[in-house]
Amino acid sequence: MAGTVRVETPEPGIARVVFDHPERLNALSNAMWDALREIIAALDADETLRCVILTGAGERAFGVGADISEFEQNRGDVERARAYAARTHGALAALQSCRHPVIAAIRGLCVGGGLELACCADLRICGEGARFGIPVKRLGLVVALDEMRPLVELVGPANALQIVLEGEIFPAGEALRMGLVNRVVPDAELAEAALASARRIAEGAPLVARWHKRFVRRLLDPRPLTEAERDESFACFGTEDYRIGYRAFLAKETPVFVGR
Repeated sequence: MAGTVRVETPEPGIARVVFDHPERLNALSNAMWDALREIIAALDADETLRCVILTGAGERAFGVGADISEFEQNRGDVERARAYAARTHGALAALQSCRHPVIAAIRGLCVGGGLELACCADLRICGEGARFGIPVKRLGLVVALDEMRPLVELVGPANALQIVLEGEIFPAGEALRMGLVNRVVPDAELAEAALASARRIAEGAPLVARWHKRFVRRLLDPRPLTEAERDESFACFGTEDYRIGYRAFLAKETPVFVGR
């Protein structure tokens, strides 16, 4: 079986994207990489969406990235490796640029390209039994610059080098210490913990969530801020959601945001 990437809607405004290839630890085939890019692009364009959960099917793995059975086809030489990178980097870039907040719900193995995908999410929640690593030193290949950047931004250069140089598979507690994950929960509670986080995000003003995502990413860029970028901090005060929010607060009511 080639595996699929499927979308579920557990609640209005929340989408769950599932890597469904459990017999191969949710390794992503070429078709799955392409499907992931297309799915994320479609979700990004959905104005009714408030949050995306990214997870793997089954109990054994979030994902292990590339399917090694396709290595000869995809990475048999430099030119094939470049072409394959264009495919995988397109999916990673789609995740990073998604307007909506993305939560990675991680159970079991999260290694190689699976960890790279998780690093492209905004929040990472894992089960106690989750295990992490990028053991590419055993394969004689590198983590490309575009794949390494999210990891370095997330855990810093020292931890990133530990992950790729030692090539060890490490437990959830170590991932939490590094800042690789935001929280660790019992394995049986992972799905509900991720959904609860998505609900909290979905309750907020969606434009604010999108702005905050962009602001954090921009602040990782060392270039000086422009006056236009600073001025964007005040754009929220011209939105309908701002009026809804502060009026609901004064009235001690729950706001219902409309995304404009």
